[in-house]
Amino acid sequence: MIMQRDEYSSRPINPMGVQKRFRQGQILKLVSGRPVGSQDELRRKLGHLGMRVTQATLSRDMRELRLVKTSQGYRQLSSAAAEEPAPLPTLSRAVKDFLLDIRAAQNMLVLKTPPGGAQPLAAAVDAEHWKEVAGTLAGDDTVLIIASSHGAAKTIQRRVEGMLR
Repeated sequence: MIMQRDEYSSRPINPMGVQKRFRQGQILKLVSGRPVGSQDELRRKLGHLGMRVTQATLSRDMRELRLVKTSQGYRQLSSAAAEEPAPLPTLSRAVKDFLLDIRAAQNMLVLKTPPGGAQPLAAAVDAEHWKEVAGTLAGDDTVLIIASSHGAAKTIQRRVEGMLR
């Protein structure tokens, strides 16, 4: 295999790194143009540009690029912050602003929000670092909190409901 060399430092150029940078640049270009509402839509748009990517690669790229889902589609965290209200400082505030319903399901809690409200609410839950929370998943209007046990789910539910008072 012949490695190209950087003309300024004579270090080998990693062709995979070049491809990754180009792909991430195309991702930024796509999300800054028209709204992109889902990862699958973004993957298809990249495919139209001749770039086949797996969902895992796309997720990793989006995380590295700090893309967040907003009501207007995916945006970079810095530009999303400029266009939308400032991030919520506390879980209590996020619960009051976004929580519409909470339902227990075994060792999980399903939290319903208005469209676009799940991501900030899940981020606020994660920021609390509660030992009972094994993890969270956020869609557009639903947060799934996975607790370590049924009892832990009840404890989390009581805490969250207490924040509504």
